Amino acid sequence: MSIFWEWFWPVLTAAGFTLIGVGLHMLVVRLRSRSAQRGAAEILQAAQRDAEVIRKEAQLAARDELLRKREQAESDLQQRQLVLSAAADRLSRQDERLEREEQRLEERAQALDVRAQQLEAARATLTAEQEKLAATMATAQQRLETAAHLTADQARAELRAGLQEEIAAETADWLRKAQAAARAEAAHDARRLLMDVLPRVAVDHVSEITTVAVRLPDESMKGRIIGREGRNIRALELATGVSVIIDDSPEVVVLSSFDPIRREVAKVALERLVADGRINPALIEEMVDKVAAEVDGLILQAGQDALTELNLAPAAGEVVRALGRLKFRTSFAQNVLQHARETAHVAGLLAAELGLNADIAKRAGLFHDLGKAATQEAGGPHAEIGADLLQHAGESAEVVAAVRTHHVETAPANVYAALVAVADAVTAARPGARSDTTEQFLQRLKNLEEIAAAEPGVVRSLAMQAGRELRIFVEPTAVDDAAAIQLARRIAQQIETRVDSPGPIKVTVIRELRCVEYVR
Repeated sequence: MSIFWEWFWPVLTAAGFTLIGVGLHMLVVRLRSRSAQRGAAEILQAAQRDAEVIRKEAQLAARDELLRKREQAESDLQQRQLVLSAAADRLSRQDERLEREEQRLEERAQALDVRAQQLEAARATLTAEQEKLAATMATAQQRLETAAHLTADQARAELRAGLQEEIAAETADWLRKAQAAARAEAAHDARRLLMDVLPRVAVDHVSEITTVAVRLPDESMKGRIIGREGRNIRALELATGVSVIIDDSPEVVVLSSFDPIRREVAKVALERLVADGRINPALIEEMVDKVAAEVDGLILQAGQDALTELNLAPAAGEVVRALGRLKFRTSFAQNVLQHARETAHVAGLLAAELGLNADIAKRAGLFHDLGKAATQEAGGPHAEIGADLLQHAGESAEVVAAVRTHHVETAPANVYAALVAVADAVTAARPGARSDTTEQFLQRLKNLEEIAAAEPGVVRSLAMQAGRELRIFVEPTAVDDAAAIQLARRIAQQIETRVDSPGPIKVTVIRELRCVEYVR
């Protein structure tokens, strides 16, 4: 029995521990199963949330793509509308030309009808004259019969005298009619010649403006252009002579100047500075100098392109350069180079219609305003200046004479001068080609600069802000601070007496002394 109990308790204990272990294992398995279920549920929820996010992102992407395609479609539609509008304009212009041609044909038909009527009237007049002459001969025969007592020589002399009087009267009447018809025919031919030539010259006229806008990538660029305490914008204005206007216009800077060369240099320089991103006074001066050299190359290229466009022989270098400078010169708000090219076209066509040398006419027309490129350096009429320049460059005597006498104030030296004068008047008379107001405005700005430049010690003068400000740079060694104040007052008094200004003008005298040292 004791042996039984000795084995019973260990077995019972082992069985108990075994049951406890099995229970704990089952508990652990159940807990792990519940944890796995919770993890699976969380994973499922996370997957559902991710799927919802992906679905929303896909919806947003699809919406953005739809908006982009809609904008692209609208842009394409606008482009097509512009193309259709341009095509409609071309068709309208063609219709107008056809209408003018039809009207011209109708006028010519009417003129032919009038000419036929005149010929018929002349034929009737000739018949009447023949009948009158027959009657005169019969009368003379009767006189001869009546004057039978006269000798044969006396009778012939009397008859001859009567016939001479009648023939002289008829001849004078015929000459008067022929002269009137010739004058009418000449006027008609002149009108026909101009009507045939002018439609063949299609040149658009665009009035020159004194401002240009430069686009910026963002609004923050305006602050970089201004610089700390405005040093960058002052450096740009001093280097270019152009007013830089920064207002509330979004992402736009306006450059204002009456000088188109200054305006072009400032525009290109500012665009390159904005693209580079680095803006400081030293870099501004370097960029302005570089662009100014490039613009000088553009001037030479513009002159060469004008000669090439008209199929003319090359000209001397100084002539080509002066011709290219006309690209940046305006007269009555009309671009002078564009006006010169159009004048050359019209003069060449007129010369061809009249059987003259078209190349000489085109060359004279292209160079007729060449002196306007040198009005700042030389005095006198631009026709004389241009003729002297052409003569010095070795141009033909016909071209030089035509340029010198192409204005109506002087008698034309040759037929080409008359053609250039006609072409010049025709191109300038087109509606919208010229404007007296702009020319007067530019002349007033030039007068302001000339008044300041005439004072001793003045290095440079710039009219800015549409003539409301005049900046004067003086030599610091020649003009001290006290003299600068007196100079500003003296120039202001001269402007009051010599210039008709619509408002107040700010006169600023700038005396700057730079001291530079290098650390080695």
